Amino acid sequence: MPRIFQTLRRLFGQKPDRLAAVQTALNAFRDPSADTVHLLRNLVSSLRPRNAADTDYAIRYESMLSSLDADPELRIAFRAHVLHFIANRRLVTFFTDSGILPGTGFFSEWWRILWHRILPEIPDERRLKDCLQVIYARNDWRWLENIPTELSSRFWAHLKPTEEETGSVDLHRIEAQITDAILLLSHRLSGLGVDDELMRAVPDLDEHTPRFIALSAEALAFVETCRQPADKDRDNGRQLLVIADQCLETLGKIRKRALTTGTSLHLSYLLMRGEQSLIRLQQLVSLFSNSHGGNTSSESEGSWTQFTREAFLAENRRHSLRFYLAQLSRLLAIRVTENAARSGEHYICESRADYRHMWISAAGAGVLIGGMALLKILAAGLDAPLFVEAFLFSMIYGLGFVLIYLLGMTVATKQPAMTAQTLAGLLSDLRPNSAAEIDRLVDVVAAVARSQLAAIGGNVLLAIPVALGIGYGLGLWLEAPVISMDKGAYLIADLDPGSWALPHAAIAGFYLFLSGLITGYFDNKASFSEVGARIARLRWLQIPLGSGRAQRLGQYIQEHAGGIMGNLLFGCMLGSTGVIGTILGLPLDIRHIAFSSANLGYAIIGFQFELPLLTTLWAVLGIVLIGLINLAVSFTLALRTALGARRIQFNHWGTLLAAIWRRFMENPRSFLLPPKVG
Repeated sequence: MPRIFQTLRRLFGQKPDRLAAVQTALNAFRDPSADTVHLLRNLVSSLRPRNAADTDYAIRYESMLSSLDADPELRIAFRAHVLHFIANRRLVTFFTDSGILPGTGFFSEWWRILWHRILPEIPDERRLKDCLQVIYARNDWRWLENIPTELSSRFWAHLKPTEEETGSVDLHRIEAQITDAILLLSHRLSGLGVDDELMRAVPDLDEHTPRFIALSAEALAFVETCRQPADKDRDNGRQLLVIADQCLETLGKIRKRALTTGTSLHLSYLLMRGEQSLIRLQQLVSLFSNSHGGNTSSESEGSWTQFTREAFLAENRRHSLRFYLAQLSRLLAIRVTENAARSGEHYICESRADYRHMWISAAGAGVLIGGMALLKILAAGLDAPLFVEAFLFSMIYGLGFVLIYLLGMTVATKQPAMTAQTLAGLLSDLRPNSAAEIDRLVDVVAAVARSQLAAIGGNVLLAIPVALGIGYGLGLWLEAPVISMDKGAYLIADLDPGSWALPHAAIAGFYLFLSGLITGYFDNKASFSEVGARIARLRWLQIPLGSGRAQRLGQYIQEHAGGIMGNLLFGCMLGSTGVIGTILGLPLDIRHIAFSSANLGYAIIGFQFELPLLTTLWAVLGIVLIGLINLAVSFTLALRTALGARRIQFNHWGTLLAAIWRRFMENPRSFLLPPKVG
């Protein structure tokens, strides 16, 4: 009884005009001569939320079901319209294509979706698949998928024909189209077993090709027996399902191999389309076998309900570019973040030796950054054309970062984008009720914290004195100030926390995150394309170097391609942003903690070491805030991306943060210094 009162309270609490619109749309189904497409479109429109604040669509949906429950005549009229509508449409494409990536390829489908936004396709109302595009709006899937499953089950239960109504619906035509869909899917999948991209990704795919070929032959045998008069020995599709499972197993092995050897967009597309087609084939075989011959068990009804719900939602999502990109790029994203995670492990100081090495490598980077900052200041003083200025800035940043990377040095702000991937990998396997696993994760967090502090310390504590030393030394040598007072004032103004410095630091943080993905992408590309082996085979390289040296060079390039491209493009993003902002008339620029530290040193030189103490302290505060924003933005974005790529829904942040706080209160030293030996 309380459930009934709760439902009534929700119904009467709903706006009467919206509930009346639902009832009006339902009553229109009483007219047997009315156009069903028009009726369904009006009904969906009455249920659809008007805006983001309208969250009562589930109540209206339940109101529709309650009206059908309470009025048998309306229910019969509604069912007659819908069943007649479905039975008289072409269903094959709905069964074979809805929710399955098309065979045109990634970019072709991408452009189709974009072009559909500009100039929508003309639907063919003879096909159920196209009719759904007429009835439903483009984003209806967003609220339809939030309708509770039990309500969806009630809706589809209303469409189950009675024995008297079965004669008015051509069920044999529907069954024939299901078998046609099974044949079409099996033929598509047979060609997948000899696809060149899969053959290249898996050298021993020839051993599994017979599975895909047998799938088509077994599907043909299954359909032929299904089209014969009913008998007790009818094929139930069990053998076909076994072969489909074997094909799924093969695709699963290819997917696992791709996580270690690399993948491509086309390979990811093929794997996802193949898996979707195999799952759809299994669904259709199971549904046909369960329902054929009058089987009306609750299990069969539940299977049909789940299938139709998923297929209808998938078809409505067909023109969603964001869903398409998210659906397809997941395997590639996992591969990219896995590469970044392996890079992130090198940035974590577990031992005192690691900690000492971090200080040394960061200090080396600080020395180079001090020199790079001066080159950038001098390039800005050339008053070159904007394109030339952007190019010079990009090369100073990009080539400088590449040199730092190749020398094995560390830039502090590169760490968060990498270590976030490592932490995401640990979160994916974390059991919150396991104290040992929580402690292990806290150990990693502490190691990340002290590694980050060591890197920042090495960069900043060397960048400032190097800038002071270079500026003072060059001034003595040239017998003229390297940095003018006006330029020094400009550099100090750039560090003002009350200026655009902090938003510009956020832009740099975004670029840091993006550079981590770029690094992972090119690592994946080099591995999948076997760049090392291809370089080693170059005849013009083998002649001067010899086969052995050419092979080592190729392997070196393959292992460092991601780091080189990530750092080079990161530098190009930093160097060109300010110029782009000037061209667009927007306040766009970047602030990076290490370069800001060096700029403070050069500003002091510009003021001939007479910069007021309060101004210096205010600039130091700006540097600290710039660093915090650099790290926070890059880490947050990288962690979110890594968790999304792995489909991790981590809901135990409170437990983890409490454990980190306890560790900090008990042993704050572990967040600053490595553990003592022994």
